[in-house]
Amino acid sequence: MRLFSALYDRALRWAAHRHAVQYLGGLSFAEASFFPVPPDVMLAPMVLARRERAWFFAMVATLGSAFGGVLGYVIGHFFFEAVEPVLHEVGYWDTYLKVRGWFSEWGVWMVFIAGFTPIPYKVITIAAGAATMSFIPFVIASIVGRGARFFLVAGLIHRGGEPMQAALRRHIDSIGWVCVVLAAGAYLYFR
Repeated sequence: MRLFSALYDRALRWAAHRHAVQYLGGLSFAEASFFPVPPDVMLAPMVLARRERAWFFAMVATLGSAFGGVLGYVIGHFFFEAVEPVLHEVGYWDTYLKVRGWFSEWGVWMVFIAGFTPIPYKVITIAAGAATMSFIPFVIASIVGRGARFFLVAGLIHRGGEPMQAALRRHIDSIGWVCVVLAAGAYLYFR
């Protein structure tokens, strides 16, 4: 089934849109606090479309995500009682409890590691606020962790260039389905 090729082609068209940078910043902001789609899905095609702006796009994703993380922190710190039922409803409650325990054990390292990995970052930001983690270390770890991830993605795509684009286009459906299976497995594991 070639579902992901059509989505990939659409993402490439969006990446070339004149407002693509604003969309990337908005998506990065939203993903760090409440939205489920990671900015990598827009960052990679934007870098492929305009390789000379790879580092700028990575910076936009990093800053958008860091500001979104601050919103997640504020939500967790001041409005956790309102968010708690939503965490139960969407199946993130057990993940939240694990993450909150990790904060007491690893503190700022947890934010850095989660910022770099595919762990749902919004859970980390909300948990950091709910756990009243020190704000400045939280922001620094967010910028460093998210920056490492987005600059790595941009760098790999930038370096790969046209051959990378051709390989992605050729294998995007396989990659997409593998990601779906991994995401479902992670969801079942954390649930």
